[in-house]
Amino acid sequence: MLTILGFAMIATFLVLIMLKKMSPISALVLIPALFCVFVGKGAELGDYVIDGVTGLAPTAAMLMFAIVYFGVMIDVGLFDPIVRGILGFCKADPMRIVVGTAVLAAIVSLDGDGSTTFMITVSAMYPLYKRLRMSLVVMTGVAAMANGVMNTLPWGGPTARAATALKVDAGDIFVPMIPALAMGLVFVLALAYVLGRRERRRLGVLTLDEALVEEAETVLVGAGAGTGADAGAGTRSSGGAGSGTDASRAEPAPGGDGFQGLDPHRPTLRPRLYWFNALLTVGLLTAMIMELLPIPVLFLLGAALALAVNFPHMPDQKARIAAHAENVLNVSGMVFAAAVFTGVLQGTGMVDHMADWLVGNIPDGMGPHMALVTGVLSIPLTYFMSNDGFYFGILPVLAEAGQAHGVSSLEIARASIVGQPLHMSSPLVPAVYVLVGMAKVEFGDHTRFVVKWAALTSLVVLGAGLVFGTV
Repeated sequence: MLTILGFAMIATFLVLIMLKKMSPISALVLIPALFCVFVGKGAELGDYVIDGVTGLAPTAAMLMFAIVYFGVMIDVGLFDPIVRGILGFCKADPMRIVVGTAVLAAIVSLDGDGSTTFMITVSAMYPLYKRLRMSLVVMTGVAAMANGVMNTLPWGGPTARAATALKVDAGDIFVPMIPALAMGLVFVLALAYVLGRRERRRLGVLTLDEALVEEAETVLVGAGAGTGADAGAGTRSSGGAGSGTDASRAEPAPGGDGFQGLDPHRPTLRPRLYWFNALLTVGLLTAMIMELLPIPVLFLLGAALALAVNFPHMPDQKARIAAHAENVLNVSGMVFAAAVFTGVLQGTGMVDHMADWLVGNIPDGMGPHMALVTGVLSIPLTYFMSNDGFYFGILPVLAEAGQAHGVSSLEIARASIVGQPLHMSSPLVPAVYVLVGMAKVEFGDHTRFVVKWAALTSLVVLGAGLVFGTV
């Protein structure tokens, strides 16, 4: 009976959020609470939730302060020279423009927010593609794949969800996967090079007039852009978690082909502190990779230091926090709501019964390879369902099945993130509509172009993970 109720709970959750009948946060709370009553353990719901919240608090803290940190870095102009440099590198060469698109999308993806990444990338690159008559689906496809690889960052959504669902440390999932993910990013850059050469053969190396150069060099990122943990569901993600769209973010200009972008004169810029912010970011990421301190502690310290140095006056600090508060609330709310779902699934014993059933139906020869099975399954499953559904509904069952065959939860968690390059083009990811909308590309055209390449990118990451022994 628990097996049937467990699968029924997951199916109900998936159907409701895929049909958009409930928000992920509401579904994560109300559905398991209802099934907890069906199981006959409604009186213990409080204990399940408290245990879940206690275990998820570090993940929620990491996401909250990572959003604030990277939001501040965009506000103060850390990424502005990168955008200008990439535009200067691209010139009028289609091959360089496509490669530059991949590089820009990958760099801006450090903030963990797919929507922000696509706004910045399309705002910067769209004028070049449009004037040179380049294929716009190449731009959207390359940007989505680059963002999909980078979406696996611990604050990006999927990794945080996997850590949340399996109650493991996000750093222990991500750090060993860095070589495999790097191979995935290299593959995206190589693919961008090939696609760019194809565009170059079709169009040749053209000449830009002064108007184009000026237009391209002045389109930057919007002031006060809010960031979020990406992820795969909600307005924010994707992979990740949900996020709202800040009113001050870049939006398509009404009429015409231009876009409002990064205002080079916005009041939040701190050019005198550029190198401080750059070194702080490099130091923060280095400390995370070296695991000098827990990731939540690092981002807490980094966000506090970034705010104190860049905005020493209290009203300015409050304004920056307020600018990113919506995303912080959405993401942290999702994490704590997940405590109800995972708490009920585990506390009632449903996940154990489902795992026993799954183990019984997996051929004995495949049991020791559950990490590989998880990696392969993550590619289609994270495309056809939201990250919330996969990581909170399916992954715990796969992990339990893996443990029965001696495969650790960490290996399962690492394998579960390899499908993200394809996931970022899923119709269930709101950020992809930002991408195709700003680029004026039909979603069907984008899908037909990107699915095969994104699936191949995911397989490259999975294969590299097997070669490096992390999956």
